[in-house]
Amino acid sequence: MYPTVAEALALPVIRQGRPKVVAGSDGLRNRVRWVHVAEVADIAHLLRGGELVLTTGIALHSDPAALTRYVDDLAGVGAAGLVIELGRRWRTELPDALVEAAQRHRLPLVTLAQETRFVSVTEAVVALIVDAQLAELRAAEQVHETFTALTVAGAEPAEVLREVARTSGLPVVLETLTHDVLAYDAAGQDPTDLLVDWVERSRAVSVAERTSYHEEAGWLVTVVGARGADWGRLVLVSPEPPPHRHVVVAERAASALAVHRLVARDRESLERQTHRTLLTELLGHSTPPADLATRAAALGVPLERRRLVGIAVRPRTATSEVTGPPAPALATQEVLRDLAEATALAARRASVCALVGVVDDTSVRALLVLPPQPSVDAVLRRLAQEAHHAAAGTAHALPVVVAAGTTVTSVADAGRTLAEAAHVAGAALRSPTARLYHRLDDVRLRGLLHLLREDERIRAFADRELGPLLARDAAHGSRLVELLRHYCEQGGNKSAAAAAAHLSRTAYYQQLGRVEQVLKVSLEDPESMLSLYVALLAMDVSGK
Repeated sequence: MYPTVAEALALPVIRQGRPKVVAGSDGLRNRVRWVHVAEVADIAHLLRGGELVLTTGIALHSDPAALTRYVDDLAGVGAAGLVIELGRRWRTELPDALVEAAQRHRLPLVTLAQETRFVSVTEAVVALIVDAQLAELRAAEQVHETFTALTVAGAEPAEVLREVARTSGLPVVLETLTHDVLAYDAAGQDPTDLLVDWVERSRAVSVAERTSYHEEAGWLVTVVGARGADWGRLVLVSPEPPPHRHVVVAERAASALAVHRLVARDRESLERQTHRTLLTELLGHSTPPADLATRAAALGVPLERRRLVGIAVRPRTATSEVTGPPAPALATQEVLRDLAEATALAARRASVCALVGVVDDTSVRALLVLPPQPSVDAVLRRLAQEAHHAAAGTAHALPVVVAAGTTVTSVADAGRTLAEAAHVAGAALRSPTARLYHRLDDVRLRGLLHLLREDERIRAFADRELGPLLARDAAHGSRLVELLRHYCEQGGNKSAAAAAAHLSRTAYYQQLGRVEQVLKVSLEDPESMLSLYVALLAMDVSGK
């Protein structure tokens, strides 16, 4: 990282000249790439940007317009600053035109009251630049060694992100390409502030290069994965443009994460790898390959002329809860690999043939082949019990959500029931009701809204219905949205809602009156209450 103008002015050789910043103090953090001595007026076209220009001003015109143009040209090419030695051209102060132009461009304009050897200044600043570059190289080498050691040791993503946060001092988030958070380290900051509205914020940040800084968002983003097989993004939250060493940290961390994913998949059992291939083909083709059923039968999982049900098993981490601060997301490949083995074990204990594998970054999928006699619910109940028990026995001991799609009788429809299971699992994660397993009937309206959560019209509806109330809560620290939720969940029973909110009925009724006043609706109107409850559910499934 190049030194700043302020750091250059602090050098003893410049301090001896009694420097004084007369304009552009806002630009003292400009980086100095080089020092250039120039005693000509038309120097700008010879510069490349980042130069600290030294001059006595002896060749500059006295015309205010010419002086303004001189500063305009320097600012236009990105000069870091302008240092003028007094005594030869101007004795005690600079012309107003120079000062005003520099102030307008926030270009540091510095006077030297004492005669100064410019060659000594050049040597000192260049030495400072070289020292900074050497320090940057040493830091980059240290980063390289650190992350190489983590890669060789097979460090988990949480360890890699912890090192990123420690090295950079910045919060870091690992997300999928669909913007789901896989893991993060808040670097000592509030995790809630880091992850609030993450999906919406992340969707707005797109970068053209594999590693790029998005100035508006204040994010340093690097793509994770091998070229042609990218699977995630690593985000360092950096309000200011990051130094080069932070870019190195991000890129080396991304490499470590990509290698870990490959190694984790290599550790999959051969059976899980083969099952994953078949499940991926079922999900990725509207018409499965002609030989897929034959290949599945060879694995002991006959699919033809059988009843089939898709299953999704997702870790229920603290980030899945409806309320409360988020905790580290643990749905890494290591966790999912263990969960896949646990799900396969559950299927064997429940005496159900199944294809079981990890096909994405959030869940384990299974395609069950139902036996001819027992009912579907009986099979699902037995499998879910075994899945919860087996998942609790893994190294991570995570609670899980088990979800099922509809029953189909054709291999061509297997992809649909697998996809339905994933949608049901996503909706069930935010459901306040804990069930042994979930189906489409269980998630009901919440499930429909989950399926439509990417539709901008759903989001616009929720914002339109609840926007004034959310704004009121944010501005006054009130809890009107929470009180409205109690009212809707209790079916309009004010007494039950007041008890759920832990308020007296008088106080609760007053708060409901305030809700009606802010939203300009009557909560006695069934359609108003229904509309508001749908908006609350839409807000839940969209993660707001």
